[in-house]
Amino acid sequence: MVTSVPGITPYDASEFLGSAEGQAELLNDALRSGNPAYVAHALGIIAKAIGMSEIARRTGIKRQSLYAALDDQGNPTIGTFFSVLEALGLVLKAEAAAKEAAQEVGELAQA
Repeated sequence: MVTSVPGITPYDASEFLGSAEGQAELLNDALRSGNPAYVAHALGIIAKAIGMSEIARRTGIKRQSLYAALDDQGNPTIGTFFSVLEALGLVLKAEAAAKEAAQEVGELAQA
Protein backbone atom coordinates (compact mmCIF):
# COMPACT_ATOMS: atom_id res chain seq x y z
CA MET A 1 0.00 0.00 0.00
CA VAL A 2 1.36 3.40 -0.99
CA THR A 3 1.10 6.17 1.58
CA SER A 4 0.42 9.61 0.16
CA VAL A 5 2.78 12.39 1.23
CA PRO A 6 1.82 15.96 0.37
CA GLY A 7 4.12 17.49 -2.23
CA ILE A 8 5.67 14.18 -3.27
CA THR A 9 4.59 12.41 -6.44
CA PRO A 10 4.64 8.60 -6.23
CA TYR A 11 7.16 6.94 -8.54
CA ASP A 12 5.56 5.05 -11.44
CA ALA A 13 8.09 2.82 -13.20
CA SER A 14 5.71 2.29 -16.13
CA GLU A 15 6.35 5.89 -17.21
CA PHE A 16 9.97 4.95 -17.98
CA LEU A 17 9.47 1.63 -19.77
CA GLY A 18 8.85 2.65 -23.35
CA SER A 19 11.25 0.29 -25.08
CA ALA A 20 10.71 -3.42 -25.68
CA GLU A 21 14.29 -4.02 -24.53
CA GLY A 22 13.67 -2.30 -21.19
CA GLN A 23 10.45 -4.24 -20.71
CA ALA A 24 12.19 -7.54 -21.46
CA GLU A 25 15.03 -6.68 -19.08
CA LEU A 26 12.59 -5.94 -16.24
CA LEU A 27 10.76 -9.23 -16.81
CA ASN A 28 14.04 -11.17 -17.03
CA ASP A 29 15.18 -9.65 -13.75
CA ALA A 30 11.90 -10.63 -12.12
CA LEU A 31 12.12 -14.18 -13.49
CA ARG A 32 15.73 -14.54 -12.27
CA SER A 33 14.62 -13.49 -8.79
CA GLY A 34 12.33 -16.52 -8.48
CA ASN A 35 9.81 -14.32 -6.66
CA PRO A 36 6.29 -14.86 -8.07
CA ALA A 37 5.02 -11.55 -6.67
CA TYR A 38 7.86 -9.67 -8.38
CA VAL A 39 7.11 -11.45 -11.67
CA ALA A 40 3.43 -10.50 -11.45
CA HIS A 41 4.30 -6.92 -10.51
CA ALA A 42 6.84 -6.62 -13.36
CA LEU A 43 4.19 -7.81 -15.84
CA GLY A 44 1.83 -5.22 -14.37
CA ILE A 45 4.36 -2.42 -14.79
CA ILE A 46 4.97 -3.42 -18.40
CA ALA A 47 1.23 -3.70 -19.07
CA LYS A 48 0.69 -0.22 -17.61
CA ALA A 49 3.46 1.14 -19.83
CA ILE A 50 1.55 -0.08 -22.88
CA GLY A 51 -1.88 0.66 -21.44
CA MET A 52 -3.93 -1.69 -19.29
CA SER A 53 -7.05 -1.11 -21.42
CA GLU A 54 -5.11 -2.17 -24.53
CA ILE A 55 -3.77 -5.28 -22.78
CA ALA A 56 -7.32 -6.10 -21.64
CA ARG A 57 -8.52 -5.79 -25.23
CA ARG A 58 -5.71 -7.99 -26.55
CA THR A 59 -6.15 -10.70 -23.92
CA GLY A 60 -9.90 -10.64 -23.47
CA ILE A 61 -9.35 -10.34 -19.70
CA LYS A 62 -11.20 -7.57 -17.84
CA ARG A 63 -9.04 -4.59 -16.98
CA GLN A 64 -9.95 -4.80 -13.28
CA SER A 65 -8.92 -8.47 -13.23
CA LEU A 66 -5.58 -7.59 -14.81
CA TYR A 67 -4.93 -4.89 -12.22
CA ALA A 68 -5.68 -7.38 -9.43
CA ALA A 69 -3.57 -10.19 -10.90
CA LEU A 70 -0.62 -7.99 -11.86
CA ASP A 71 -0.07 -5.84 -8.80
CA ASP A 72 2.64 -6.38 -6.19
CA GLN A 73 0.30 -8.71 -4.27
CA GLY A 74 -0.98 -10.45 -7.41
CA ASN A 75 -0.90 -14.12 -8.20
CA PRO A 76 -1.97 -14.56 -11.83
CA THR A 77 -2.94 -17.95 -13.18
CA ILE A 78 -0.56 -19.52 -15.66
CA GLY A 79 -3.17 -18.83 -18.35
CA THR A 80 -3.28 -15.13 -17.48
CA PHE A 81 0.52 -15.03 -17.36
CA PHE A 82 0.89 -16.44 -20.89
CA SER A 83 -1.99 -14.36 -22.28
CA VAL A 84 -0.37 -11.18 -20.99
CA LEU A 85 3.06 -12.24 -22.29
CA GLU A 86 1.56 -12.77 -25.75
CA ALA A 87 -0.28 -9.44 -25.60
CA LEU A 88 2.98 -7.72 -24.67
CA GLY A 89 4.82 -9.37 -27.54
CA LEU A 90 7.18 -11.14 -25.15
CA VAL A 91 8.22 -14.78 -25.13
CA LEU A 92 9.42 -16.96 -22.30
CA LYS A 93 12.39 -19.20 -22.94
CA ALA A 94 14.04 -21.75 -20.66
CA GLU A 95 17.75 -22.44 -20.53
CA ALA A 96 19.84 -24.63 -18.29
CA ALA A 97 21.11 -22.86 -15.18
CA ALA A 98 24.49 -24.57 -15.39
CA LYS A 99 26.27 -27.27 -17.33
CA GLU A 100 26.10 -29.57 -14.29
CA ALA A 101 22.30 -29.18 -14.12
CA ALA A 102 21.98 -30.07 -17.81
CA GLN A 103 24.17 -33.15 -17.29
CA GLU A 104 22.02 -34.26 -14.32
CA VAL A 105 18.85 -33.96 -16.40
CA GLY A 106 20.47 -35.94 -19.21
CA GLU A 107 21.52 -38.66 -16.78
CA LEU A 108 18.00 -38.87 -15.33
CA ALA A 109 16.53 -39.14 -18.83
CA GLN A 110 18.82 -42.04 -19.63
CA ALA A 111 17.97 -43.90 -16.41
